[in-house]
Parts: sequence; structure tokens; C-alpha cells
Amino acid sequence: MAQPVAEEKPVQQEQSQTPPPEPPPKPPATPAQRVRRVLLGLTILAVLVIGGLLLWAHLSSYESTDDAQIDGHINAISARVAGTVTQVNVEENQSVQAGKVLIQIDPRDYQVALDRAKADQQEAAANAIAAQTEIPITSATTANNVVNARAGTLDAQQGVLVAERGVNAARARVGAAQAKLNEAQANYDKAAKDLARLKLLVSKDEISQQQYDAAVAAAEAAKATRDSMVATLNEAQQNVRVSESQVGQAQARVTQAQAQVQTALTGPGQVAGIRAKHAAAEAQVQLRQAAVAQAELNLSYTVIRSPVNGIIGKKSVEAGQNVGVGQELMAVVPLDDIWITANFKETQLKKIHVNQKVNIHVDAFDRDYKGYVESLSAASGARFSLLPPENATGNYVKVVQRLPVRIRLEPGENQDHRLRPGMSVTPKVLLQ
Repeated sequence: MAQPVAEEKPVQQEQSQTPPPEPPPKPPATPAQRVRRVLLGLTILAVLVIGGLLLWAHLSSYESTDDAQIDGHINAISARVAGTVTQVNVEENQSVQAGKVLIQIDPRDYQVALDRAKADQQEAAANAIAAQTEIPITSATTANNVVNARAGTLDAQQGVLVAERGVNAARARVGAAQAKLNEAQANYDKAAKDLARLKLLVSKDEISQQQYDAAVAAAEAAKATRDSMVATLNEAQQNVRVSESQVGQAQARVTQAQAQVQTALTGPGQVAGIRAKHAAAEAQVQLRQAAVAQAELNLSYTVIRSPVNGIIGKKSVEAGQNVGVGQELMAVVPLDDIWITANFKETQLKKIHVNQKVNIHVDAFDRDYKGYVESLSAASGARFSLLPPENATGNYVKVVQRLPVRIRLEPGENQDHRLRPGMSVTPKVLLQ
């Protein structure tokens, strides 16, 4: 059996080495066929060139990026006063209108504070009225005191003049009394000498007894006159001392009246003090009014309302919870005011400018919206990052930066409010 197998192998090798038959030669192309082939090639080349130009024109007619998303305002709702939440009127993802009451905080403590502030304000107003009524009274009293004190000064000065004149008159009377006393003393001395001579004569009976008695009577009369003049002189001297004391009293009254004038002249200062007191009272009234206004504001802050139309999100408050000032309780996302933030490369910004038309494709709905370029960012996104890059370290590598471009939707494009901040979009800016 091995011999037939050995005999078959050469046959198979001979068959495999037999060359295939050659195809018949193609007939040479005619000139018409060669022309058609050239025209076909030129047509295909023209189609490719035109297609390439059209594609280039289409691709260069817009700038697009997939680094874009919908942005919008997120209004954080926080407590402006501390207290216990008594009522929460909304749920997560609920639609609300501007002015709707979202949260109610227990207002009783703030109502008590408002009542106390109003009472303090009324007290301050009463003090201000009392201080105001003192001003005209003090002014009139001060003016009268000044007039009376000056009149008293004039009266006291007149009293001094009168007293001084009384002193002068008393001194004149002293001089007259002294003169009369001297005269009486001279008359008495003469009468006494006459009596002594007559006494010797009557003892010798040279004169009559009657003459002697007349001399005695004349001497006694002269003595009595002298004694009377002495008394008159003493009285005049006493009157001088009295008049001098009256002058001192009058001068004292002048000094007292002048002191009263000085005291009365301090009246304008007292009026100024009363006016300052009234001004301070008025300031207290304004201070209390401000306290009332603050208390009213604090009371109004116990009712938290929605600032805008929107959707409730990030709700973290429940009834009975004790909240503090500034604590964030929820957020309201207004869907009427949204825009697209597209981060274009800086190499794409050459022909992008404000008010250019934009087609916006929203991935979530596979739908296109119309918009326009509203503004370009003031700096690249890297510059606004928490840790901006520092290129002055010696290992600088140039990287194409991206700048945020704000795109605003055309009016009426989001009437159904389906667009939400954070959705991914692909904007195409139509270059003009």
C-alpha cells in the first residue's frame, strides 16, 4: 500500500506546476475611448474640487464647540433673622411665583421687640415735647431777669447817689452845728465871765441884785444854748454815720444788683442748654424711630418670600427647625432668564463678535434653538480659576486657552421652560 502513494506524489506536483492559460490580449483603445476617459477623470476631479470647496466654505461659515452648557441664576434663599420655622409652604422642584410665601418663622419675639421699640419712641417723643416747651419759658424768664437785674442795678446806683448826698448834707449839718456850738460856747464864756465880775460887784453892793440875777439868768441861758448845740452837733455827727452806713448799704445793693445782672446774663447759656437738651431729645426720637423701623424689618423678615418666578431646588429646611441668620434654606432657579456659556478656544474667536446668530443644539431633547452672541468674557477661564497658572517659572508650555462666550436665546425660544441650567449644548456661531 505504500508503493501506490509514492507513485501519486509526482503526478500531483506536476499538475500544480502547470501555468494557467494567458488571457487574450485587449484590443487597443480607440481615440474616442481615450477622450471619454480623460473627460471622466476631469469630471471626477472637478466634482472633488467643488465638493472640497463647498465643504471648506461650510466648515468656515461657523465656529462650534461641545464645551458649552446652559447657565442661569440660582437665587439662594436664606434667613435674615434667627428663629424657629413654623411653616414651610413649598416642596422640592415645585414651581413658584415671585412673592409667594416660602417659609414662616415664629414672629412672636420680634412682635414683642417692635412693641417695646414703639413704647421707647413714644417716651422719647414726650421728652422732646417737654424739652421744647421749656425753651420759650426759659427764654422769657431769662429776658425778664436781665431787665429786672439791670433795673435793680440802676436803682441801687441811684440809692448810692442819694445816700452820698445824704452824707454830704449830714456833714454840712455837722459843720453848721459845730459853728452854732462855737457861737453858743463863746456866748456862754462871755456870760460866765460877766457873771463872775458881777458877782464881785454885787458883794460890794455896787450893783443891784436885779442886775446880778439877770446876769445869772443870761449865763444859764447861754449854757443851755451851748448844751443844745452840743446835742445838735452830736445828732448831726450821728446822722453822718447813719448816712455813711446807708452809702455802704447802697453800694452793697449795687454789688448785689450787678451780681444779679451777671447771673441773668447767663440766661442765654441756659437757653442754649435747653435747646441742646431739646436737640438731644429729638435725636433720641430719631434713634427710637430707627429702632422701630429695624424692629418692623425684623418682623417682616420672619416671612420669607420668593424673589423671582422659578423652580424650588436644594431645599434643606423643615417645620420646627431652628435656623440662624444667613443660613441657606433653599434655592429658586428662575427659568425665564437663562443663557449659554460656550468655552471657545482662543483660535476660534477671530471672527466671533457680539450679535452674531447662533444655532444651539440641546443634547437632552435633540432639538435646535436660536440665539445670538451677547458678550465675550473679560478674561480666560484659567484666569478666573482658584489657582490661576503662573507662566513665569521657566518651564512655560504654550497651551491654547478657552474664553467663555455668553449666548442669549432669542425671545420666545424657551417658552415651555424645558431648558435647565447645567444641560450640555453644542452651539454653532454663524460667522458673518
